[in-house]
Amino acid sequence: MLRLGPIAAAARRLPAGPRPGPLCLAGSRGSFARSWPPAGDRGPLFRQVRAAAAAAAGGERVRVLKTPKGTRDHPPAQTALRDRLLSAVVSCFKRHGAAAIDTPVLELRETLMGKYGEDTKLIYELQDQGGELLALRYDLTVPFARYLAMNKVTNMKRYHVAKVYRRDNPATTRGRYREFYQCDFDIAGQFDPMIPDAECLKILHEILSDLQLGDFIIKVNDRRILNGVFAVCGVPESKFIPACSTVDKLDKVPWEEVRSEMVGEKGLSPEAADRIGEYVQLHGGLDLVERLLQDPKLSQNKLAKEGLGDMKLLFEYLTLFGITEKISFDLSLARGLDYYTGVIFEAVLLHQENEHVEEAVSVGSVAGGGRYDGLVGMFDPKGRKVPCVGVSIGIERIFSILEQRLEAEMLYKKDPKLLKQLQYCEDTGIPLAAIVGEQELADGVVKLRDVATREQVDIPREKLIDEIRRRLEP
Repeated sequence: MLRLGPIAAAARRLPAGPRPGPLCLAGSRGSFARSWPPAGDRGPLFRQVRAAAAAAAGGERVRVLKTPKGTRDHPPAQTALRDRLLSAVVSCFKRHGAAAIDTPVLELRETLMGKYGEDTKLIYELQDQGGELLALRYDLTVPFARYLAMNKVTNMKRYHVAKVYRRDNPATTRGRYREFYQCDFDIAGQFDPMIPDAECLKILHEILSDLQLGDFIIKVNDRRILNGVFAVCGVPESKFIPACSTVDKLDKVPWEEVRSEMVGEKGLSPEAADRIGEYVQLHGGLDLVERLLQDPKLSQNKLAKEGLGDMKLLFEYLTLFGITEKISFDLSLARGLDYYTGVIFEAVLLHQENEHVEEAVSVGSVAGGGRYDGLVGMFDPKGRKVPCVGVSIGIERIFSILEQRLEAEMLYKKDPKLLKQLQYCEDTGIPLAAIVGEQELADGVVKLRDVATREQVDIPREKLIDEIRRRLEP
């Protein structure tokens, strides 16, 4: 027997007379939302439908089932795609000798507080749980540092794939959620300078290259260089962290807005802000590092000189790895988290393959990390430090890109006429269209159309894949 939902059942309970037709009850979500309820006085028909729907639902108001804001379900196809993505990332971590560890999703509130700068407000705090003040983990780095201190581990390569939670404003089309996966790789222990840092950047380069997400750049900077810039520009040390969190917004807003916040909200003098602007808008490669080593002001600052020296060494290792063409020394990179002490980095996709759907898949930063030499010591009773550096892959943001690319291959139309489908290909930048009709089926061929030139040829079905690959090769 066919079971009817509350709305369909409601239609059967209406009194005799005019009834909403099938288009009203069974139409698409968009058409129904635009036409129902009518504007102004909704009239007796609406009231009858609402009352009948309530009665069909047992007298209760009909509720729409949905996941909480900033979360989502993963159907089987999406779960399979995500698992393949995670497997590729984990395989890279394992190739570099990392072992897996896991930490609880719950941490003591005091473990997390004071580690994330202005983002501390995004931590999900829980009510008192039997005398313990708890919170959901914000990232995987702070729990790892706590793990090292608790277990007195001083040397380790680890990876960790798990969900984290942030009370952020979600932007799901850009892969920003309140519950999401992070994939972390970290190296803890004493090593020669910049070797672990270079390995983290090498891993990041490998992953982004293997996933073929499009062109990318990895920005690098050093907190010591940034703090040195603040010092020589006349910023009091007490305002280094607030100034750093403001500079971190330069990838989202123009310098004029950053300068305005520095002066108006963070209390910096206009002169200091202007001097900072001369530095933080610089970016380049090894040549910029060497130029700043000769800067009359920065060369006299101990922190900046140390940071620039290590940055030069880092570029030498990256040159040996052959990846400097994807590395940019960018003084605007700040990484707002409080625990970073040295090199910091962030990977950004430069553009999408299809400019027509750029807004839908524009996710910005897809990975980031840096050196945090003092974090473990914050948990050790004796303050013993363990140098650490790590990288975190934003797997949900990368998944959003891959998911959107798959969705762009389908056209959901009630009446998918061929001309409409070809126009869709032109509008969205799809380069090739495969056309199969009755004649093509009878002839054992597929008509392959070049969308840009509108030229089309018949290709034997057994040769179709090779022909598509040949045409799509760069």
